[in-house]
Amino acid sequence: MSIRARLLAFVVSVCTLLSVSLPAQARLEADPIYHQTLLDVISTLQSGHYNQIALDDALSSSLLDRYLERLDPTRSFFYAADIREFEAYRTTLDDQIRAGDLSAAYAIYNRFEERNLERLDYVINRLEDDSVVYDFTVDESIDLERENAPWLETEAEMEDHWRKRVKNALLSLKLADKSLDDAREVLLKRYRSQKQRAEQAKSEDVFQTYVNALTAEFDPHTQYFSPVNAESFQINMSLSLEGIGAVLQSQDEMTKIVSLVPAGPAEKSGQLKPADLIVGVAQGEDGEFEDIVGWRLDDVVQLIRGPKDTVVRLQIIPADAPDQTVRKTVRLVRSKVKLEEQAAKSRVLELERNGRSHKVGVITIPAFYIDFAALQKGDPNYKSTTRDVRKLIDELKQEQIEGLIIDLRDNGGGSLREANELVGLFISRGPTVQIRDPDGRVDILGDFDPDVAWNGPLTVLVNRLSASASEIFAGAIQDYERGLVVGNRTFGKGTVQVVQPIDHGQLKMTHSKFYRISGDSTQHKGVVPDIELPSLYDENEIGESALDAALPWDQVRPVRYGRFPSLDSLIPELIARHEQRTRNDPDFRFMEAQISHLRERKRSSRVPLNEAQLKRERDEAESWLLEQENARRRAKGLEPVESLAQLDDSLPRDAQGRAIDPDAEAILHESGAILLDMISLAGRQATAQSRLTH
Repeated sequence: MSIRARLLAFVVSVCTLLSVSLPAQARLEADPIYHQTLLDVISTLQSGHYNQIALDDALSSSLLDRYLERLDPTRSFFYAADIREFEAYRTTLDDQIRAGDLSAAYAIYNRFEERNLERLDYVINRLEDDSVVYDFTVDESIDLERENAPWLETEAEMEDHWRKRVKNALLSLKLADKSLDDAREVLLKRYRSQKQRAEQAKSEDVFQTYVNALTAEFDPHTQYFSPVNAESFQINMSLSLEGIGAVLQSQDEMTKIVSLVPAGPAEKSGQLKPADLIVGVAQGEDGEFEDIVGWRLDDVVQLIRGPKDTVVRLQIIPADAPDQTVRKTVRLVRSKVKLEEQAAKSRVLELERNGRSHKVGVITIPAFYIDFAALQKGDPNYKSTTRDVRKLIDELKQEQIEGLIIDLRDNGGGSLREANELVGLFISRGPTVQIRDPDGRVDILGDFDPDVAWNGPLTVLVNRLSASASEIFAGAIQDYERGLVVGNRTFGKGTVQVVQPIDHGQLKMTHSKFYRISGDSTQHKGVVPDIELPSLYDENEIGESALDAALPWDQVRPVRYGRFPSLDSLIPELIARHEQRTRNDPDFRFMEAQISHLRERKRSSRVPLNEAQLKRERDEAESWLLEQENARRRAKGLEPVESLAQLDDSLPRDAQGRAIDPDAEAILHESGAILLDMISLAGRQATAQSRLTH
């Protein structure tokens, strides 16, 4: 042990005996193992990552900004003077990384911990002081989106900002039906908990934060996991193992739902959706809510997970809430997601057209799945997406459907093999996807089985949460012109990750990239539908293009493939008919109004701290939504409701008890109408061509 280390150990022991807290600067140092681990991480990235990034001054500069953003995303802890001091590292971090040197990383982190504890002490002292008066009649506001705001210069500016943060938090709780005293107790508990967690930070926490800022320079899907947190890889992917079935991420001090696992408790509830914020967790039917604002993601995950068949209750701020004072409680029963519950399902839409009833088949595919264990055992009845869809098509044929919709909305992907084989159900043979590795080698996957399960009219329905394998399937159908793609621009995840063990932990890194047979990447841009339908998902907030350092869209050489008769000439008329049909449709008018309203609300990130004004804005937003919902109901011949809660109770339910989203149903029925239009127009086109040839 070095003299410095011995001295630090002595200081720690003395301070422990005297019950004195150490200053943040002295708290954390890099364990010796981390120096070699840093070298292992950068060596593995440079040899195996798809994105060949130079370790130079440009990376150093970007890494410094990213690390500061990870530590202080709202610019509410560091002073401008701290940032000016850190400028000394602007072009030296790359040199330190080559040497396995972590001194800058720990120096910056320890300064952050110092500032963090200062702010927490200020807030706790303020909340404990009964003489402090909170005047909610003053006309002032706070900007909650400070990622690009100037760093605060003075202590007075810092304290005023935190005074407003505390006031905003109190007002949010107050409007969520808590007394001022109760709200103060909630915040005291929150900030005392945050202080305790800050004081328990470990060297490993610093290393993992810094190295993941470094891996994020390569792309957003690359991550380092320490041995202790290797299980976090599964947690970050989903909470499907005895949990709620949701993918979560941290957003400032909140926990945000990124996506829902198909057939998981969260998805089945029908009450949660992407971009909802979780602010409280309670155990059982009547357990007290634990305020989780400011918690680390892995701690939140541990609180949400639990034994199968037990109850967990979540307190959320809905993504479409008018402001963060709105709270909603969701009760979930923890369970494991069963493969059969994620299986493809079919239904028949009966649509009226010119006095006749037409049948359109719908196959909904929540994920691209395959039971590898059963396949390896030689089970002839193993489950897979392609096998199940083939059976469903045969059943729908018995119903004498005229066309088929493959519904891939919210399908986040899964087995590449299944996406490839599913394309083969609709084409006789040919390439389906290209995959390029870091060395530039391109492999081509394809369907070599001439058998076709469905050769009739086809539409693929996608939305912003259709990702990865879904994009491969939709892109191939579009490139072959085998059918129409309708809905919204897809997620844009066109990369493949592999997990690489290293001596101290593991690295999940992007190794390959998907390309369509046309040569276009699905990365970043996603698949653009032939006909666009309304969506409440904001592309600036959800999707690959919303992620920092996402790999760009590019192209490779197209491969040779045959095309079906082109649908391009039909699309202008299909769009015209769609627009005419939906112009006065109650559901589509409601969706368009809601999209416009959400865009208008997002123009300002400032939140009033005047109780009457904030309450008025919230009431106006709720009244607007209720008025729009009732306008839709009246137009559809339904009785109006008196409250949004009554509206939730009035929604129809599916066989599993989930509320059926009228917007989702409207999109599906319009997709069916577009498919019938395509059948009609293609028939006319074929008749006209036949007359010309004769």
